Amino acid sequence: MFRLFFITLFCVLLVACNDDVLVKPNAMLRLEYPKATYKGIATNCPYSFEINEEAVLKSNANCAFNVSYPKMNATIYLTYQDVAHNNLDSLLYDAQKLAYDHNIKAESIPEQPFVNTDEKVYGMFYMINGNAASQSHFYVTDSVNHFVSGSLYFEAKPNFDSIYPAVVYLRNDIRHVMETFTWEK
Repeated sequence: MFRLFFITLFCVLLVACNDDVLVKPNAMLRLEYPKATYKGIATNCPYSFEINEEAVLKSNANCAFNVSYPKMNATIYLTYQDVAHNNLDSLLYDAQKLAYDHNIKAESIPEQPFVNTDEKVYGMFYMINGNAASQSHFYVTDSVNHFVSGSLYFEAKPNFDSIYPAVVYLRNDIRHVMETFTWEK
């Protein structure tokens, strides 16, 4: 009995006393982005706003824009539509539906209303949390003539944990776009 015990103890000690060193990282990966600085853009459209200097602006037809972030493989797509013939309800419905179409994959979709009465800019910001195709949607309108909607998409398979630092950074940029939105007189 003692003999079996000592053989087992010897084997355990022999296996336990190897010199393999397992290096563990000190911390998780931390992505840091430069402090955002903004510049105004001049367009031939009935609205203007400020964008991050890290972003590249591409103009499309009908006063639509792509605000691209090459270092993050992300783009904010902006579309413009006229408010005419009492279509504001349908524009609002479409913008809300577009945000909530991601509800299948989203964990939550908190809403933040936006009101700037001085510039007559009213809107909603949808933060889509989870592995959805888009992480943010928003719209702004003057409720009479103009309606702009925007969507944030990454050029990668949705993995919210991995892109979360970039999502937070870009959500702040979207808020800044909304806060600096003005309609041309």
